[in-house]
Amino acid sequence: MARLMYAPLASLDGYIEDEQGEFNWAAPDDEVHAFINDLMRPIGTHLYGRRMYETMVYWETVDDQAAVARDFAEIWRAADKVVYSQTLLTVLSERTRIEQEFDAAAIMRLKESSQTDISISGAELAGRAFAKGLVDECHLFLGPVLVGGGKRALPAGVHAELRLLDERRFRNGVVYLHYRL
Repeated sequence: MARLMYAPLASLDGYIEDEQGEFNWAAPDDEVHAFINDLMRPIGTHLYGRRMYETMVYWETVDDQAAVARDFAEIWRAADKVVYSQTLLTVLSERTRIEQEFDAAAIMRLKESSQTDISISGAELAGRAFAKGLVDECHLFLGPVLVGGGKRALPAGVHAELRLLDERRFRNGVVYLHYRL
């Protein structure tokens, strides 16, 4: 069975964006970006909320000169994408479909039938998956910044036991924590 993985880049105080909706402080340097590339390389399907998809669709057409960015763009384009949205009418990327409703049973069937791992992105969507017990692994990238508030990386009101599988410190102060639920 495929694993459903959540891998947010968050502030040390646990936010993926600040109170103004900004997240530029979370931009990975080349070392962290290369690590994320390797983490995402085996992903066959990305599950996105609308806002996260609108952020990530940048990778569909980017023509960045940096090798690490070109690598990520190729990885992203090669994967299937499912966008959960009641307002999005069309997609701007290949290999992408829209689902109007979050369906835990459909995600479980996807996990059971997929030959490759699946990622879930977008704090609200991931929170629903956590609440339904669908998330298998959490890969947290904690940046050396406090933003004081905003959108939480992890859902409130969900209790889950975690087992630490791996950890790593990067030169720029980012800490990676890999947990299995």
